[in-house]
Amino acid sequence: MNKAELILENGLRMEGLSFGYEAACSGELVFSTSMVGYPESLTDPSYEGQILCVSYPIIGNYGIPAMERDEWGVCLGFESERIHVRGLVISDYSMKFSHFDAVKSLGQWLQEEGIPAICGIDTRHLTQLLRDNGTLAASIVPWQPQVAPSPTASLRFAPPISDGSLPLSRGWRRSCEGAPVGCDQNLAAVVSCKEPIHYGKGAKSVVLVDCGVKHQILHCLLERGIEVLRVPWDTDINNIDADGILVSNGPGDPSACTPAIEHLRKAISGNRPIFGICLGNQLLSLAAGASTYKMKYGHRSHNQPVRMCGTDRCYITSQNHGYAVDTATLGEEWEPFFINLNDGTSEGIRHKSKPFFSVQFHPEASSGPTDTEFLFDDFISAL
Repeated sequence: MNKAELILENGLRMEGLSFGYEAACSGELVFSTSMVGYPESLTDPSYEGQILCVSYPIIGNYGIPAMERDEWGVCLGFESERIHVRGLVISDYSMKFSHFDAVKSLGQWLQEEGIPAICGIDTRHLTQLLRDNGTLAASIVPWQPQVAPSPTASLRFAPPISDGSLPLSRGWRRSCEGAPVGCDQNLAAVVSCKEPIHYGKGAKSVVLVDCGVKHQILHCLLERGIEVLRVPWDTDINNIDADGILVSNGPGDPSACTPAIEHLRKAISGNRPIFGICLGNQLLSLAAGASTYKMKYGHRSHNQPVRMCGTDRCYITSQNHGYAVDTATLGEEWEPFFINLNDGTSEGIRHKSKPFFSVQFHPEASSGPTDTEFLFDDFISAL
């Protein structure tokens, strides 16, 4: 493995080894505390445009399974057909993998998909840095020794900080070179399907607004005998004959999805059941008149505790989002549905009289492992 560097927008550098595709990449650096599930995380469209730091130390030990599809043509073991992260940052890469389903190593898969990756990084310190300072833009670049010292940048190893702030771990260096460029485009439009896709047959039908849908959401509908029409993110759902509307997860700023918000605003004037997941929760909230805001570092893990409002029922959930809904801005016809027990942020909304509800977490994911999948049953019952 060759040397590589992780460079943050604040100028901090960290040296490691490249085990993915040998190229530079830039994106928003985020962290996930999930212990397992890297094939699913890397193919989650919600990570589009981001460099993912996995805080769990050992990654790659169970390899990568074959890309198989079910009877409806939906991927098994992956959340989409390709890797969506721009880069991967880990601590210890497992060179040898062992699992009966594995057909290749994580490094081989990343190289085939053209995704840079760096290991040997102090991800515990990096996670603390992001936690305290918020999300940062970053780059992974192949290491190049300097020919001559720059007169405007100090590349020496920084000494520990003694003023109470986090110390710089081994491998960090300061630089005044330019920060990596982030991604401010409408990412939902990037990952959404380009044409309608039809799945299955059933007595009830759902139009699924694809803002970057995870394939497990499709499985949860199809396995329950629901006919699904998957449409691009900006489709006018009000002109489609279906029993219900599901708005999927996806990446980026929800306020960039203006057409989807306008279509939902019209839809909530009717009575057709609506279910939103993750980004879908934010879009439904915006359509309902609420506002959203960018979180300091977001929720990305398999172990986020939430409580159903008005009850003592708590659930362990899987989450992947960097924006949240300000429920204080909801209209009188709406109310909070779930609340996060770590930081008190909104985890969902629901209409007080109509069959509209949404959640910020992923009820299709295996965290409880399936204790919030009942939300799909509630949605289907409303059909």
